[in-house]
Amino acid sequence: MKKSIEDYDLYNKKIIIRVDFNVPIKDNKILDDNRIVSSLKTIKYAIKKGAKVILMSHLGRIKEESDKSKNSLEPISIRLSELLNQKVYFVKNTRGEELEKAIDNLKNGEVLLMENTRFEDLNNKGESSNDINLGKYWASLGDIFINDAFGTSHRSHASNVGIASNLPSGVGFLIEKELNSFKILDNPKRPYTVILGGSKVEDKIGVIENLVKVSDYILVGGAMAYTFLKTMGYNVGSSLIDYNSIDFCTKILKQYKDKIILPVDSICSKKIDGEIEEKNNDEFEDDDIGLDIGSKTIENFKNIIEKSNTIVWNGPLGYFEIDKYSKGTKEILKSLDNSKIVIIGGGDTASAAINFGYKDKFTHISTGGGASLELLEGKKLPGIEVIDDK
Repeated sequence: MKKSIEDYDLYNKKIIIRVDFNVPIKDNKILDDNRIVSSLKTIKYAIKKGAKVILMSHLGRIKEESDKSKNSLEPISIRLSELLNQKVYFVKNTRGEELEKAIDNLKNGEVLLMENTRFEDLNNKGESSNDINLGKYWASLGDIFINDAFGTSHRSHASNVGIASNLPSGVGFLIEKELNSFKILDNPKRPYTVILGGSKVEDKIGVIENLVKVSDYILVGGAMAYTFLKTMGYNVGSSLIDYNSIDFCTKILKQYKDKIILPVDSICSKKIDGEIEEKNNDEFEDDDIGLDIGSKTIENFKNIIEKSNTIVWNGPLGYFEIDKYSKGTKEILKSLDNSKIVIIGGGDTASAAINFGYKDKFTHISTGGGASLELLEGKKLPGIEVIDDK
């Protein structure tokens, strides 16, 4: 078991907390502050215990100098000040005298947010490649390191693995909650059903290989379903096909034909903004694009969900961002009974669940798409493995 923030005396200590403030921002306005809100429990605990709180996060990708202006964390510092009801000091640098002085001037219970850690990617990808010297430098700014950024824990970066390699470390309450929620799946209440969607089978091969052995059913929707249907000989028209995964789909369907449940019908269109039509698998024309599961498939999936006791969902079942292709995802969300154990993987699935009004309805909605995917694959997360053991 990993050490947590509660295992340390934080009073008068400089506590570096790696948070995940990678939120959508447009014209300096935050469009969704869910990830900021998710970090509050850990930050408030550190404040209450008299720590000098230093927050680090990335935002977006920084490939060239021009990317910096649209990916500054300054708007986040303003929103965080409102949420904490206290001033959050913001430093526009990721290293140097100004940052060091601002940290040295912090009083117990005060909070400082430094600029986007990925600004260091302009220095030979210092952040993303886990540059040893950068990790050591950032570690020198604090006394204890707390990782509470689940969404980046599947990456080995200077701001998580690099700092934790050089300081006493623990996890925050958000990561603790994530790990405890996924631990339920070690001994799931059966029947245990996995719902998988999204675009490419290739992205989910590890998940399918791992979960098909331990689950009772895998319901497949989204664009990835059409690669499976293609291998079965169906004409799927102009639907997205992951040709690199044809052999895998053929093999896994042969081995687990009773566990893998595919759509029997789809909502189709000739073009994304065109007229829609519901069609059975054997009715596709060459120019049809499958963009959502159809009504018969929704009922099939609901019947399996109704008799299931543990459900894990990763990947939307249609092009849900467009309303006319969102019915499948909405209907399946609606069918998930509150009495069941329901874990929603991060990324688009979490966005759909939250945006469609299910933020507090399920056992757990993960804050990390890639990280939750790797946990479901059975992989270890480097940003958590590096944390000190109890």
